[in-house]
Parts: sequence; C-alpha cells; structure tokens
Amino acid sequence: MKSTILTLGLLVASLSFSNAADKKHDHDHDHDHKHEAEVGPTGGRILHEVDPHAEFFVNKDKKIEIRFLNDKDKVVAPTTQVVTVTTGTRKKPVKLTFVKDGEKLVSEQTIPDGNNNPTVVQIRSNAEAKAVTEKFNLNLDKCPTSGHPEYALGDHSHDHDHKH
Repeated sequence: MKSTILTLGLLVASLSFSNAADKKHDHDHDHDHKHEAEVGPTGGRILHEVDPHAEFFVNKDKKIEIRFLNDKDKVVAPTTQVVTVTTGTRKKPVKLTFVKDGEKLVSEQTIPDGNNNPTVVQIRSNAEAKAVTEKFNLNLDKCPTSGHPEYALGDHSHDHDHKH
C-alpha cells in the first residue's frame, strides 16, 4: 500500500514538473518586461513586484524617496501605502520609516554610511495588507556606461570593465 501511494505521488509530481516545463513564461501585465536596465523617472530603481509599480531613489541628502507609477510610468500620489526599508550592514541594520511629501514618500532617516549594503524594501497597499518585499544591494556607485547608480540598474549586464 505504501509503495502504491509513493509511486502515485512520484507520478503526479513528475507530471506537474513536465507540464510546467512545457509552458512558456507568459505573464502580460500590460507593460514591457525590460527590467534589467529600466530606470524610473527620477533615475531610481523600478520595483516591479508591487502594484502600482514604485521607484526607489536615493536623493542627495541620503534619504530614500519612493514614487508610485501608473501603467504609463507617470508618478501618482501615494494613498494608503505603508513603506519600510531596512538597510545597512547585517550586524547593524537600520529601519527607515516614511512620510508623505507631495507626490512621493520620503524616509525620515538617512541611509547609513557604506556602500553595497543589503536592502529590504517592504510595501503594503495599506496598514493591514500583506507586504510585498524586494531585496537588493544598495550599490551607490555610478555605472560608467549609463551614468545611473548601480542599484537603479538591477542585475544589468552590459560590457564595461568594472566589478559588480
């Protein structure tokens, strides 16, 4: 009996993997999926997992700005969204909170010193909603090819001679 159940389970699992492999990755969200080198209207990183999409930008005062974007990548004012960002070294992470400033949210705190710090962005559509999380390293260096900050470019791949 146990071997029959085990065999049946393996058969179902193999069929599931086979079916998933046959399907092409097709998820049309009414926008192009050129994520790697796409930057936001301010030159920041586009966060595609949240709806509406958001732009993550570090300003000259070392504060983070979050702008929400409509399906035409135009800025729309935040409504009930709640954003937190945790960044810094793993031994000394800093949690940033945000306040509304016109058509954007701005962190109340500055980012910690250092470069390439692990960063976790959590965005909730409202205080009770489940958070959408994006993780990346906050590399503040400028890309020599595009001139944009490395964090804004995501996992881009183009020919230039510097390490990521």
